[in-house]
Amino acid sequence: MAGSLEQRGKNSWRLIVSCGMGPNGKQIKKTKTVKAENRKKAEKLLAEFVAEVEKGLYVAPAKLTFAEFAEKWLRDYGETHLAPKTRHRYREILDRACQAMGHLQIGKIKPLHLVEFYKNLQEDGIREDGRPGTLSDSTILYHHRVISKLFNDAVAWEVIPSNPASKVKPPKAKKKQVSCYDMEQTANMLAALDAEPLKYKVMVILALATGLRRGELMGLEWSDVDFENDAINVHQSSQYLPGVGVFTKEPKNETSNRALAVPASVMALLKQYKAQQSEERLKAGDLWQGSNRLFTTWDGQPMHPDTISKWFPKFLRRHNLPHINFHGLRHISATLLIAEGVNLKNVSRRLGHSSVSTTGNIYAHALQSVDREAASKLDKFLTGKKKVGQG
Repeated sequence: MAGSLEQRGKNSWRLIVSCGMGPNGKQIKKTKTVKAENRKKAEKLLAEFVAEVEKGLYVAPAKLTFAEFAEKWLRDYGETHLAPKTRHRYREILDRACQAMGHLQIGKIKPLHLVEFYKNLQEDGIREDGRPGTLSDSTILYHHRVISKLFNDAVAWEVIPSNPASKVKPPKAKKKQVSCYDMEQTANMLAALDAEPLKYKVMVILALATGLRRGELMGLEWSDVDFENDAINVHQSSQYLPGVGVFTKEPKNETSNRALAVPASVMALLKQYKAQQSEERLKAGDLWQGSNRLFTTWDGQPMHPDTISKWFPKFLRRHNLPHINFHGLRHISATLLIAEGVNLKNVSRRLGHSSVSTTGNIYAHALQSVDREAASKLDKFLTGKKKVGQG
């Protein structure tokens, strides 16, 4: 296919691809207007446009349906900028959106279409897991954010002139207080671990001691454990996706790559567990899969991340402990540190948060408790019941 260029203005170029003759004897042309700083860059975009037309991948923006653009967006943006698990979740959300408006041309979708879609998500029986009830406001808000991001990119790519989602108010999600144990409940849980297999005991105590995310915990390898300096290095995460299986990826963000000091008692427990795993490895012999992970299946393969999530609530029920999910151990770790007066910046760094404000927002309740304690101490000082420097 032949391609040509026309300069339409400063940094604006019209790409033209000739696709032969139509049944009426007229030449068929596909065109596209792009931004390019010079002719050389415009020629590169033309070559890409010709290849796209030849493969049958090009659809004129004005004729793109929401479903077609969603697929293109997941391919061109998602595969480059989104983590596999996030991309999978985005696809689930957009598949649901396409059921409602996938047939509509993207340029003809109005705010009212989105209002109706969000209203539909609030209906009983809409859940895809078969459970009764509606989707939560936070889930609907997440749908809105994904769809809004898609439309924002459609505007940036000059497919549509404006973002219809920007004119819609989604439901406001109520801020949930994180599920957590107090000191006594945590002590009871630790005592109950003595009756459990060493592997799971190590998982729980290590999660409490480090505040690691589940994927980070399951991604740990023995080479990440620094026994000499009582530290653990976090640089990868283990995740699972249907159709993909268990896979390893980099942590959530740059600040998630971190080295964490670990209590000596926990390091001693890790040594005990390492010795037990070595014995199991010898028993497995040639069946051992060669994984260097801390947490593996009987034959050495990386353990499925969901395994601990399924084991943990059963463990709590066996010992009549209040229900929290495994991620709650991360919250307990952070809350205990804050209660002990550890600087919020240091807590944030241990958790691998992208900013201190993220930590402050999540653990506002713990900070309020510390603030009340500080006020009480000030009151004792101001009323003369306590001298400066005491306790």
